[in-house]
Amino acid sequence: MAEIPFLDVQNLTKSFGALVLFENISFSVAQGQRVGLIAKNGTGKSTLLSLLAGNDSPDSGSIIFRKDIKVGILEQSPVFDPEETVLEACFNHEGEDEKILKAKQVLTQLKIRDLNQPMGQLSGGQQKRVALANVLITEPDLLILDEPTNHLDLEMIEWLEGFLSRGNKTLLMVTHDRFFLDRVCSVIIELDDRTVYTYRGNYAYYLEKRQERIDNKRAEIERANNLYRTELEWMRRQPQARGHKAKYREDAFYELEKVAKQRMEDRQLRLKSANVYIGSKIFECQYISKAFDDLVIMKDFYYNFSRYEKMGILGNNGTGKSTFIKMLLGRVSPDAGKIEIGETVKFGYFSQEGLQFDDQQKVIDVITNIADYINLGGRKQLSASQLLQYFLFTPEQQHNYVYKLSGGERRKLYLCTVLMQNPNFLVLDEPTNDLDIVTLQILEEYLADFPGCVIVVSHDRYFMDKVVDHLLVFKGNGEIQDFPGNYTQYRQWLAMKTKSEAEKQQKKNETSTGKSTGRRDGNEDKPRKLTYKERMEMERLEKEIGQLEEEQKSIEDALCSGTLDVDSLTDKSKRLAAIKDEIDEKSMRWLELSEI
Repeated sequence: MAEIPFLDVQNLTKSFGALVLFENISFSVAQGQRVGLIAKNGTGKSTLLSLLAGNDSPDSGSIIFRKDIKVGILEQSPVFDPEETVLEACFNHEGEDEKILKAKQVLTQLKIRDLNQPMGQLSGGQQKRVALANVLITEPDLLILDEPTNHLDLEMIEWLEGFLSRGNKTLLMVTHDRFFLDRVCSVIIELDDRTVYTYRGNYAYYLEKRQERIDNKRAEIERANNLYRTELEWMRRQPQARGHKAKYREDAFYELEKVAKQRMEDRQLRLKSANVYIGSKIFECQYISKAFDDLVIMKDFYYNFSRYEKMGILGNNGTGKSTFIKMLLGRVSPDAGKIEIGETVKFGYFSQEGLQFDDQQKVIDVITNIADYINLGGRKQLSASQLLQYFLFTPEQQHNYVYKLSGGERRKLYLCTVLMQNPNFLVLDEPTNDLDIVTLQILEEYLADFPGCVIVVSHDRYFMDKVVDHLLVFKGNGEIQDFPGNYTQYRQWLAMKTKSEAEKQQKKNETSTGKSTGRRDGNEDKPRKLTYKERMEMERLEKEIGQLEEEQKSIEDALCSGTLDVDSLTDKSKRLAAIKDEIDEKSMRWLELSEI
């Protein structure tokens, strides 16, 4: 008998007035599956999670949780009693010292250190982290997470990746962090055009198969259009001219018409402006210093920004990234030194606090109040409506009122207001928060073609790899590292540097203690060789790692095939997690032996 899934959604429909978000959708989450939910802003992601949390009711259909499981839900905007302490808010297992110890460890990883602080004194981001900790430490059987990486810095995100990837955890989550999706999730569910599509693989697999689906759909519509023209001519004849043709042909015509009139989104247009000019002098930081009491942001910092440079800024929360941006824009003054800005520079600033609209305005009016069009050069113009359509606001949405927009759509509209000002230097402070993945891809494309300068502050590693070619890494206490490369290159360099420093320290320790393994007086420069037993162990490890990697690939192919039943999916998901742990353990031992 097939095992009952942890979550089973059957024929779910939800609408608001005439707007149908999804219709008769069905999917399930089996034990051990890590499922990522992807959808464009405004198509029902948050509504679906609200239904799963029991905060709203569907129009029809059913949501069934297996009766013997515990479910933990992280909402996008958690609410707490402002008077209760952090520990009281995130954990209620009184007297269980072991559980409380775990709570403290998780909170420390999420950089919540004052466990007696009232929740009312915490920022919104800190409260979201407490809510995340609360879900993790109660160890539910099924985790449902809404944007778990929001308000986390890179160090916290990487820790959370490891936490969720270990063991046989079962989860369903919404996130725009594509690195996170790729490394954590084994199944992707896409909510699109009122229905769901399931891809049994990680994010990279989803991208490949989604494109195949879109190409097949386009081909189907093209074939339907060709046949439709022939059938339409037949339908337009006088009824007597049709004779006694079978009625099924008329019925088939109307079904064909539905397919032929479908529209696929065409993302082939690229906005390439030839009319953005920026001079050779951009800005120069002349030995600037800034501190808030004992918190040093920068000290005697010098940097000369180059023309057409696309820079990313990395760093943990509180290291001064946003303060640096505000000094550059003249909104905060340095304590010492100065910043000289070129005369031709025109900033476009996308901030974390800039999302303010009149809810009674129409979307199109928000943009035309800035400008009716952008001059692209060469007698080409981009109208306000075209810019909105480029960022996936349909003509109908453009004439809706702002109050009807979802949170992600409002943030996307704010981005359009920045771009409509036609700046030559874009400064984007956490632009990826709350934007859907499709919008992020469009923004990446836009920035790749942008002929001016760009600075991006972001924890989105995938986005940084796509957009920037240079990094400033804020390490805290005024230390800022200048790195010529993207995020992945920086992490690779950092890993090599850490390994090299560890090796140097090991040699130093061996020299100082006189315990250099396998060396005798007069032979200090001769490295120790592997023993016969160690050589045999290395050979065995190489063979075992190879076998495990083959088994891993076989299981991943099976999981992606879409042919497995729930029991097989569960068993193979458990085995896959165990294989990854074995490969890591054996690879680490092989590396230890290889360095002798």
